[in-house]
Amino acid sequence: MTDHAANPNLSEFVTAMIGGQLFGLPILQVQDVFAVTRLTRVPMAPPEIAGLINLRGRIVTLIDLRRRFGFAATGGDGQQMAIGIESNGESYGLLIDGVGEVMRLDAGELEPVPVHLDPQIAAVAVGIHRLDGRLLVVADVERILDIGNWELAA
Repeated sequence: MTDHAANPNLSEFVTAMIGGQLFGLPILQVQDVFAVTRLTRVPMAPPEIAGLINLRGRIVTLIDLRRRFGFAATGGDGQQMAIGIESNGESYGLLIDGVGEVMRLDAGELEPVPVHLDPQIAAVAVGIHRLDGRLLVVADVERILDIGNWELAA
């Protein structure tokens, strides 16, 4: 296995499945992956805000990425998973369908966002990697969290 320090051209991503699409989040922005318990809804919040949870003494805002990207709700009562991140001193959990693996990919192989990519996904994408017949959409965490743009898009 190649060490990242020995090859600075590698980018590392935590992968997640959302609505059948594979996404990659930069590993340096991911704090943890956790199961969601005891979700508290927030009245009058945008639909993308699933609610709040207390995670090890911190209040975490959960963002439903299925809603964020315009996918249909799952309707399942199974255990929800989230990827924990922090931005501007606030803790967030990105609700996902499933967590994948950590991938090390050549940064030089990152391709531009395709013009035919769904506009809601393209708005948060910085590029794609082609992986054995699948696309890994590399997402910008700050764009995902930009609630002001959600309100403008509504």
